[in-house]
Amino acid sequence: MTKLLLTLLWIAAAFTVAEVNAAQHHGGHGSKGSRAAGGGNCLKPKLEKFLPPNMASVAPGTEFSFVAFLEKPEQLEVTAKKLPVEINAEFKDPFYVITGKLPDSLRNTVARINIKVNAKSNACETENGWLVKITE
Repeated sequence: MTKLLLTLLWIAAAFTVAEVNAAQHHGGHGSKGSRAAGGGNCLKPKLEKFLPPNMASVAPGTEFSFVAFLEKPEQLEVTAKKLPVEINAEFKDPFYVITGKLPDSLRNTVARINIKVNAKSNACETENGWLVKITE
């Protein structure tokens, strides 16, 4: 009987130590501590399937597109060579297909199409993009 009690006590102690260790080293991964600090829970938005592909040669005014996994397309801020670009979003559950056009004023240059996802928490924001060679 004593042997059984000691075994159960040892198992309980091992789980307690493991739980304390995990809480100390992973407090920022959605624990109550991070919410109390204002971090909250969020899924980082994913941006992918950039078209035209990276370093493609394109004409001024060419349409581009990408796929965004996020809550609201209003969170997106898109620029081409730091010039704001108007975008359209079409919901295709569970993502949005985002389209826009390169500014006609960009000619004979390389431009980065930059995408920034704004969120209430910095931990939930992301930024990505790709380069295109604009001809003419």
